[in-house]
Amino acid sequence: MDTNVHFNDARDHVNEEPRNDLFDLIAGVGGMAGFMTVIFAAMVIIKFIISG
Repeated sequence: MDTNVHFNDARDHVNEEPRNDLFDLIAGVGGMAGFMTVIFAAMVIIKFIISG
């Protein structure tokens, strides 16, 4: 039985930049924390406006 099997090496992927993984993680966590801070502040302001 002869089967054609092709393995792709992930290191050959042209769109992958493995050098910036830590920076991507830090930027993602920081960006999400900043976004959630803006949402939280907006909700607090809206609460004070509605409650009078």
